[in-house]
Amino acid sequence: MRILVTNDDGIHSPGLTVTENIARSLTDDVWVVAPETEQSGASHSLTLSTPLRLRQIAERRFAVSGTPTDCVMMACLHILKDQPQPDLILSGVNWGSNLADDVTYSGTIAGAMEGCALGIPSIALSQAYEEGGRANIDWSAGEAHGAATVAAVVKAGWPQGTLININFPGCPPDQVKGVKVVPQGKYDLLSTEIQERMDARSRAYYWIGLRRRKATPPGNSDLGAVYDNWISVTPLHLNLTEPSVLESLRQALIAG
Repeated sequence: MRILVTNDDGIHSPGLTVTENIARSLTDDVWVVAPETEQSGASHSLTLSTPLRLRQIAERRFAVSGTPTDCVMMACLHILKDQPQPDLILSGVNWGSNLADDVTYSGTIAGAMEGCALGIPSIALSQAYEEGGRANIDWSAGEAHGAATVAAVVKAGWPQGTLININFPGCPPDQVKGVKVVPQGKYDLLSTEIQERMDARSRAYYWIGLRRRKATPPGNSDLGAVYDNWISVTPLHLNLTEPSVLESLRQALIAG
């Protein structure tokens, strides 16, 4: 089995090392192609207006000056163009959860999404963390349970056009209750804050900040599962068409 590993936190992220270890528990044929710098929030963006730079760091290990989508494209359509394509793509482990509404912004999800678009089974992996921020993130839940969770999902299989989103709870490994297969949830308490600051030349610049408070979402959702110390597994479909609205619009327009 050939596994491609990517992420959106960059080539030097500790979460990438966790994913590499998960991949190496399944095979010796592991390739790493990740962004040169952090691409959090890049979503499924593709670099078109500037050239990409490719830097080989070691054997089967590359950094790309672009987004996770760029990385998967470069890996499959350039680096491995004359070799067998990956059998599996692992994107992550992300620095923080990718739950509910996050999936539309996430570069981690996008890495798996691009693999899915190329017809390659793909899994996004993310590590939730409690208060204290990135400096104190505990990767141990993903480190301890990641390999078994990924192996079980791969063994179960899933159809083309679907990617798998896995989130590890922010608790010690012995407090993880197990795995729940749950639908995507929705944040009920989300505030966006625009912070204005001034540079040395008295010109304004801005930071977009997302502040979330931990709520009590339904247990049968990715949010509820992770909040309750379960590993959440959620299948996401690449086709965003809503069938019920499609049919109602079709009938309305025909009638009109």
